[in-house]
Amino acid sequence: MAFQQGLSGLNGASKAIDVISNNVANTSTIGFKSAQTKFNDVYAAALNGSAAGVQVGIGVNVGAVAQLFNQGNITPTGNPLDLAINGNGFFRVQQPGGTISYTRNGQFEIDKNGYIVNSAGYRLQGYPANSLGVILPATPTDIFLNTADLQPKQTESVKMGINLDSRQAVPTVPFTSTAAAPLPDPLSYNSSTSVSIFDSLGNSHIYTMYFVKTGGGNWDMHTSVDGAVTTGPTPLAFDSSGKLTTVMPIAMTATIAASFGAISPISFDLDFTGTTQYGSAFGINRQVQDGYASGRLSGVTIAQDGTLQGRYSNGQSKILGQTVLASFANPNGLLSLGQNLWGESPESGQPLVGSPGSGSLGLVQAGSVEESNVDLTAALVDLITQQRSYQANSQSIKTQDQILQTLVNLR
Repeated sequence: MAFQQGLSGLNGASKAIDVISNNVANTSTIGFKSAQTKFNDVYAAALNGSAAGVQVGIGVNVGAVAQLFNQGNITPTGNPLDLAINGNGFFRVQQPGGTISYTRNGQFEIDKNGYIVNSAGYRLQGYPANSLGVILPATPTDIFLNTADLQPKQTESVKMGINLDSRQAVPTVPFTSTAAAPLPDPLSYNSSTSVSIFDSLGNSHIYTMYFVKTGGGNWDMHTSVDGAVTTGPTPLAFDSSGKLTTVMPIAMTATIAASFGAISPISFDLDFTGTTQYGSAFGINRQVQDGYASGRLSGVTIAQDGTLQGRYSNGQSKILGQTVLASFANPNGLLSLGQNLWGESPESGQPLVGSPGSGSLGLVQAGSVEESNVDLTAALVDLITQQRSYQANSQSIKTQDQILQTLVNLR
C-alpha cells in the first residue's frame, strides 16, 4: 500500500513549508540565517536481506534542518554602536543568569549602567582595557564604558619648533620684569610666543616665552606664567648653519598662583629640537604639549578589529576595550535559542574566541548591520515547489484509496 509513502511525503512537504515560511517571516530580521530542509529516502530492511532489484522505498523523512551561514548584505545605519560582521564569527553575549550565547545581530546600545547590550539586555563581551588604554586579552568579560570624567593630566612635556630671525639686532633696551610691571618692554626682546600648559587639577595656564638676541648665534629665553614676573634667562645657542646646539630637553619649572589649589611649581621638559636660526621671519612650525583638562565621554567609535575608542569633551581619546568574536568547527551544530541567539552544543564544538580579523574571524563594521540572508525570490519559488509536492503526495494517497475501494468492491 502506498499510504505510507504518500503520508511521509505530506509530512516532509509540510515540514519544508514550515521552514520556508519561517525564512520568509524573517526576511527583515537583522542577522537572521535562513534554513534549508534536507530529506532522506527510507527503505524497509529485512533480517535475511532482499534482492536489490526488487526493493521499493517506503517514503521520505526529514534528515535535518540546516542553517545557511552565508554572508548577509551589510547596510549602514548611522548608529555607531550598530555592528556588522563581515566574514565568519559570532558576537558573544551574556544573559542575566550568566549563560553565554552567540549572535550575528549587532544592534547594540548602552544601558543605564554603562554596559553595551542588545535589545534583550544581554551584555556584549570582549577584552577590557587598563587605565592606560592597553587591551588585556584574557577571558572575555562584559564590555563596560566608564562614563566617569577623564582625569586631568599635568603637563610633563612641551615640544616647540620655531625659527629665530638671524637678521634681528641685539635689543638696546634692557630686558626687565618686576612685580610692579611684569610685562617687559616690547623693545627689550626680539620675539615671543606662548603655549597652554595644565596643572595637576587640569587648569590651563598661559606659558609665555620671550626671546632676546644677545649676539651672533646666542639668545636668552625668559618665561612667564599667566602674565606674572618672568624667570630666566635660559641660554640658547646656534651654530653657523643655524642649527640649535643647546642640549635638549631643558628641565623647566612654572610657578602658579596658590589660589588654583594645584601642585606648584609645575615641572616639565621643554624640547626645542628642530628649532633654527635662519635669515627669515620668526615663525612657529610645531607646538605640542601632553597635558589636558578633565573631560567627559562624548562618543564612542569602533574600529574594524573591534577596538572601542572613547572620545572626550577635552579633545582626548582613550581605548576602552575590544569586542571579541567566536567561531565554531560546526556552526550547524549550534542550538537555536530564538531572539537571534545560538547556544554551544556538543555537535558544534567549543568556541574559538579571538579579536576580529584574527585567524578565520571576520572584521567588524561599525555603524552598520547585517541583514537577513534570506533570498526572498528563491524562497517563494521553493514554497511553490513544496506546495506542488504536497498536492502530488495527496494525489498518490487519493489514487491508493481508489485502488483499495476497487478491491473492496470486487464480488
